[in-house]
Amino acid sequence: MRFSLLATIVLAFPLSAAEPTGAELYASKCVACHGAKGEGSKKYKRSLEGDRSVLQLTKYVQETMPEDAPGTLSPTDAEKVSAYLHDAFYSPVARDRNRPARIELARLTVPQYRNSVADLVHHFRWNANWGDKRGLTGEYYKGRNHNKGERVIERLDPEVKFDFGIQTPEKDKFPDPHQFAIAWNGSILPPETGFYEFVIRTEHAMQFWLNDTQKPLIDATVKSGNQNEYVAGMYLVAGRAYPIRLNFSKAKQGVDDSKKNPNRPVQPASISLNWKPPDGVVEPIPSRVLSPVAFPEQFALGTPFPPDDRSLGWERGTAVSKEWDAATTEAALETATYVSVKINDLAKTNDGAGDRAVKIQAFAKAFAERAYRRPLTDAQKKLVEKQFESQKEIDIAIKRVVLLVLKSPQFIYREVGGQGDAFDVASRLSFGLWDSIPDADLYAAATQGQLKTREQVLAHATRMLESPRAKPKVRQFFHHWLNVEQAKELSKDSKRFAGFDPQTVADLRVALDLFVEEIVWGKSADFKRLLTSDEILLNGRLAKLYGADLPADAGFTTMKLDPGQRSGVLTHPYLLANFAYTAESSPIHRGVFLTRGVLGLSLRPPPEAVTPVAPDLHPSLSTRERVSLQTKAQNCMNCHGIINPLGFTLEKFDAIGRYRNEDNKKPVNDVGVYLGRDGKPVTLKGPVELGKFLANSPEVHAAFAVQVFHHVAQQPIRAYGPTAHADLTKAFTECGLDIRKLFAEAAVTMALGPKKK
Repeated sequence: MRFSLLATIVLAFPLSAAEPTGAELYASKCVACHGAKGEGSKKYKRSLEGDRSVLQLTKYVQETMPEDAPGTLSPTDAEKVSAYLHDAFYSPVARDRNRPARIELARLTVPQYRNSVADLVHHFRWNANWGDKRGLTGEYYKGRNHNKGERVIERLDPEVKFDFGIQTPEKDKFPDPHQFAIAWNGSILPPETGFYEFVIRTEHAMQFWLNDTQKPLIDATVKSGNQNEYVAGMYLVAGRAYPIRLNFSKAKQGVDDSKKNPNRPVQPASISLNWKPPDGVVEPIPSRVLSPVAFPEQFALGTPFPPDDRSLGWERGTAVSKEWDAATTEAALETATYVSVKINDLAKTNDGAGDRAVKIQAFAKAFAERAYRRPLTDAQKKLVEKQFESQKEIDIAIKRVVLLVLKSPQFIYREVGGQGDAFDVASRLSFGLWDSIPDADLYAAATQGQLKTREQVLAHATRMLESPRAKPKVRQFFHHWLNVEQAKELSKDSKRFAGFDPQTVADLRVALDLFVEEIVWGKSADFKRLLTSDEILLNGRLAKLYGADLPADAGFTTMKLDPGQRSGVLTHPYLLANFAYTAESSPIHRGVFLTRGVLGLSLRPPPEAVTPVAPDLHPSLSTRERVSLQTKAQNCMNCHGIINPLGFTLEKFDAIGRYRNEDNKKPVNDVGVYLGRDGKPVTLKGPVELGKFLANSPEVHAAFAVQVFHHVAQQPIRAYGPTAHADLTKAFTECGLDIRKLFAEAAVTMALGPKKK
C-alpha cells in the first residue's frame, strides 16, 4: 500500500538528473510518513499543519528529517523542501485551500443569553450614568431613625468599614452617643458574572437592600441574641449597575428608657459591608465598584446553564445539547414570571388604568422587536396579537409572549436567514463588544440606514467601548489570553511559602485585573506597556509577602517591585504562580504560555505522557538543569527547543513569583535563545529583554490581533477572507498598538462580514 502510494508520488514528480525540487524531495523522502497530502500515515498519524515560517521549518527539517537519517539533508535541500511544505501546508493560503473556514450559524452563548434578557427588560426602564465618583452617599442622623429632619451629615464614603467604638461619627454633631443612624445609598457594579455573597457585620440594627428597593435582602431591624454577622447572596451579571441601600441604627433595642437611665454605659458600634465575589474571599466591598448614583432595578437571570464549547480557544455557540435547550426553557419561564410580576412598571401602567391592555400589548410587541433585533414582520405582529384575544387573560398573555419570544430561533440564534442588512451589522457589533443585543442608539442607527460605511460602524464601536458594559468582555479576553480563567485556587507548599493563602491569591488576582485595566482603559491603551511596564499594584498584605514597603492596611497602590527585573504581565506574581508547581517554578508551563499565548505558535501534545522529574531524584540539580535533562531527547526538543529557552528567561522568579538569584543554592541562569520567523536566533537574558523582544515582535502583534478577533467574533478569522488577519494586524500596528482600537477594528471587521470578491 505504502509502496504503491510512493510510486504514484514519484511518477508525479520524477527525479531528474538536475537538482531536485522541493516537491520531488518531499515525494522521495517525506511522503512515506506524512502522506501525499500531508494527511499522515499509520506510522505518523498527525497531519502536516502549523504556523512555522520557511526559515523555522528549514532549521527543523535539517535537524530532524528524514526520520531514518536525520541531519543528512543538505542546507539547500532542507530549504527547498521547507519552502514546499510551507506553500503546500503551512501558509495561510495553503490552510485556507486545504481546510477552508466558514462562518457557522451560532446560538447565543451563555453570557450573551444572560446579558440579552437583562437588557431586554432594562430597555423599558430609565437609564443612569455611572459617573466618576466612587463610593456611596452616606446620610448621618443624630437620632435612632432615618428621619430627614435629623440629618446632620451627607458625604461620600469610599466604602462602608467603620468602627466607631463608643464614639459618634463626629463629636460636635451627635449629642447622644447612645444613638445615631446612617443610610448609605448608591449602586454596585460587579466585575464578573456569578453568585455573590454579601456579608454585613454589626452589633446593631440594620437593613440591606440589593436590586429590589422594596424588599430587603437582609433584614436585621430587630436583633436577638449575640448575632453580629448576616449573610445573603444573589446572582449578578457583570457590566451592569445594581441599586443598593444599607440602613444602620444604633440604639437600645426594645423600649427606649434613656430618660430613666441617663447614665447607662455607651455600647460600642461598628458596621462593615462586605462581599465574597465568585471564587473569591470575604472582603469589604471596594470603592472602585461603588457609585453614589442610584440605578434602576436590574433583571439578573439565575437559571444555571451548561458551559459553552471552548475547544477552538474561544466560546462558541455552535451546538445545542438537551441540557442547553432545557436551560433556555427554564430561563424563559424565569424571565416570563419576572416580567409578569413587574408588568405595570415595565409597560408604564397600573391595574386600574383603562388603557392597561393596550399598553401591555404595545409592550409585548416592543419586547419581541428588541429580542429579534429587527422590526417585526406582519406575521410576527399577528402572533403577538393573538395571545391577547381574551381580554380577561392579560397577565397570562404577556407570559405567553415572553415564552414564545425567548424560545424562538430569532432570539436564540445570532442570525437567522442571513439577511446581512443593517440590523445584522448592529447585532454583530453589539454581541461582539457587549455580548448582548443592540442598545437604542445602535438600533436607531440601523433603522435610519446609518450603518452602511466602515466609518459609521467604527464610530459606534468606539462609543460602545467607552461604556462600562464593554469591560466584562475585555476582562474575559485577558483572563483567557493570560490563561488564568481556571486559576482561582492556587495552593503552594505552606512550609516554603508561608503566608501564601486564599486571601493572597484573591489579592493577586485583583492586582492583575487592576494592572490590566489601568493599561487597557488608560489614555493610550499601549500594548507594549502591557509587556514591559516595571510597575505593579500591591496592597499591604501583598507588600509584606513580596518584600515591598507599604503599611499593613494599605489599599492597592502602584509601585515598583524589584526594580529592573519586572516586565509587565509576564512577571506578574499571579501569572508566575499560576505557571508553577506547588514548591518549584516551571519553565515548561511558563514557556508553553509564552509560545502559545503570546507568540501564537501551535504546539502538538507530547507523543506520550511524561511525568516531571521529581527534585528528590536529582537533589543537586537546579530546576533548569532538571528540565533540560528531562527534555533532552530529540522527539521532545521538537517543541521544547522553543518552550524551554523562553521559560528559562523567567527562572529568577520562584513558585509564587518572588524574585531570586539562586535556585537550589546555584546561581540562576535566565538566558534563553529563541529562533525567530526570520530564522535568526535571538538571545534573551532575563524577563526585561524578553518583554522588550515580545513587545516589538511582529509575530506577537499578529498573534494578539487574531486572538482578539476570535474572542470578539467567535468565528475563525480565515472565514472573513485571506487577508483579514493581515489587514487587522496592519491596523493594529498603524494605530500605535492601541488595544482598545484593536478591539474596535476587530468588531467592525466582524460586523461588516467577509469582503465581497
